[in-house]
Amino acid sequence: MSDTSIVGVTFITKAEGIILEHIADEQFGVSELAAAMSMSRSTLLRNIKKNTELSASQFIRQVRLQKGMEMLQQTSMTVSEVSYRVGFGSTSYFIKCFREQYGYPPGEVGKGTIEVEGEQLRLNYSKLYRWPLIAAAFVILLVVSFFILSKKDTVQSLKLEKSIAVLPFKNESNDITNLYFVNGLMESALNNLQKIEALRVISRTSVEKYRNSKKGIPEIAQELNVSYLVEGSGQRVGDQVLLNIQLIEVATDRPIWVEQYSRKVDDIFALQNEVAKKIADAIEATVTPAELEQIAKKPTDNLIAYDLYLQGLDFFYTRTDESLKQAIELFEKAIEEDSEFALAYANIAISYYLLEMSKTDKQYTEKINNYADKALLYDSKSAQSLNAKAFYYIQTKEYQLALPHLEKALEYNPNSSLAVQMLADFHFRLVPNTDKYLQYALKGFQLNVSSDSVTQSYTCLQLSNALVSSGFPDEALKYINKSLDYNSEDYFAPHLKAFILFAIDGNIERTQNLLLKEWYKDTTRLDILQDIAKLYYIQEDYDTAYFYFKKFVKERERGGLDIYVQENIKIAMVYSKMGLEEEAEVFFEEFSEYCEADHSTYRNVNLAWKYAYEGKIDKAVEELKLFSETENYLYWFLLIEDEPLIKRLKSHSEFEGIMQRIKDRFWENQTQLKSSLEEKGLI
Repeated sequence: MSDTSIVGVTFITKAEGIILEHIADEQFGVSELAAAMSMSRSTLLRNIKKNTELSASQFIRQVRLQKGMEMLQQTSMTVSEVSYRVGFGSTSYFIKCFREQYGYPPGEVGKGTIEVEGEQLRLNYSKLYRWPLIAAAFVILLVVSFFILSKKDTVQSLKLEKSIAVLPFKNESNDITNLYFVNGLMESALNNLQKIEALRVISRTSVEKYRNSKKGIPEIAQELNVSYLVEGSGQRVGDQVLLNIQLIEVATDRPIWVEQYSRKVDDIFALQNEVAKKIADAIEATVTPAELEQIAKKPTDNLIAYDLYLQGLDFFYTRTDESLKQAIELFEKAIEEDSEFALAYANIAISYYLLEMSKTDKQYTEKINNYADKALLYDSKSAQSLNAKAFYYIQTKEYQLALPHLEKALEYNPNSSLAVQMLADFHFRLVPNTDKYLQYALKGFQLNVSSDSVTQSYTCLQLSNALVSSGFPDEALKYINKSLDYNSEDYFAPHLKAFILFAIDGNIERTQNLLLKEWYKDTTRLDILQDIAKLYYIQEDYDTAYFYFKKFVKERERGGLDIYVQENIKIAMVYSKMGLEEEAEVFFEEFSEYCEADHSTYRNVNLAWKYAYEGKIDKAVEELKLFSETENYLYWFLLIEDEPLIKRLKSHSEFEGIMQRIKDRFWENQTQLKSSLEEKGLI
């Protein structure tokens, strides 16, 4: 072994020993390790990088995880207990990191099913650079992500000519316990119609508010923006089902199809299918053979199981923790009656996800996975089964695996508001694609026309962000104001509104003040903090930018977070301007690694920044030229010519022409898109 490698081993051994001495201290991070080893932070970062190919925060986390593995193998402590003993303040974050490090959850250790390698496992860099953010990252990516906008596909998706809402059915029985059965009839009618792509079917949450409404048909139809309404009433008497149903054409305010049914309970599935087909025929909606097959599918042959399932649905849609637990209990009883009841399995998985989706400590991950797998086993073409599995992958942050499940769910149920909302968020936040983001945001807004205030606030927020990203700031402002009207306490809307106003008039001082106001409300918000720093960076106020970037870097390292790596080039620039060349070099190296791993549409933009930082002007301009040849990009990219690093390219003879091509191409596409959206009355 060479002297150099011996020194490296000694350094790493010493660093590991110090970390282990402070293993339970969640606050022990990079700065604390550097101080304990009597060296500067930049020297520590450089030495760790040289000897492990990891960043300092990754190295510290790896030592914590290895100690956690040791404790799980040698003690009887729970996963939660171990996570806190090795310095993780969040058990769910420990589970996530453990899975990334070893390829399986910590709960599997000690079960005799895992063969643990003796050697140290490296972190998977493809996972490190995946967006590992929860909803708090929603608005942040507004100014740093670049999406692809394809006007043709978007416009095609907006051709929704036939629209219908199924109003809550009335219980004609004096027995209040009969309500769940009547709700089940309404639910089945809604679900079957949702499977028809030629229809726009308003979501269940949007119509629920009209259950006891005294509003007339014209007013309800106007609020829901639909052409047809379905009204129904029913009851169960012994083994008989009595159902009255009518389809109302809004334009004439008259029924165009009315039917009264008296069937045996045994015929309930045939009845539900018949109702859907009759409604589709009455409004002349095209129903494909594949859709007919989906409509005709029986959820179960066991009527006792189905009855228990319907009882569970009432609790399932109430969405409180207590009601979800009651729903799970009833769905499990349904499975006891029919062990192949896919919908029951799927809704149990979704219920477990909803129970802890906003909680830090995740306890139901494996249950979600197991029930979702059972749902898919017994019905792989069920939208609910596919949504359930997607929820599992979102819970484990395996986003690329969630995407095909969501897309397939929407294929089998083209009006699933759940799948639409998830896909919109997915294509903004996790796998950016402006075309699909705008498509799903618009569709989500149409399906959730009159939901509860929180849901409606979110759909308006989503649509607003999609519009400003596509170059429609005035329209975006209208919807962000609606979002705040629905929910003035919305966590993300003020952040987004600050940038929409900036897109309208370019007032950067007001943008800074608005962001600072939001940050002072919650100084833990790294999304706003890094945006504030960038605004000062853009103005070349490096002293103030450094003040905020330093806070951001410290919190990022303290939490061991691999987020906003793409911003390290700006941080490097600021640190360099402050004379902190060693730290700046570390940030630049991390950004360079990010560029090497980046195979997205934005690779050329990132390389332009990299070469500009290095002073390689010709190479930077060449990368910018390559980007200008792409078909579509985010509105915010038009503003980068005054960004400090890109300004270095202005002296190049081709720069002005390249930027003009970028602007011309964007606005040509935007003009065509605007014309199509106006034609459809969408803006």
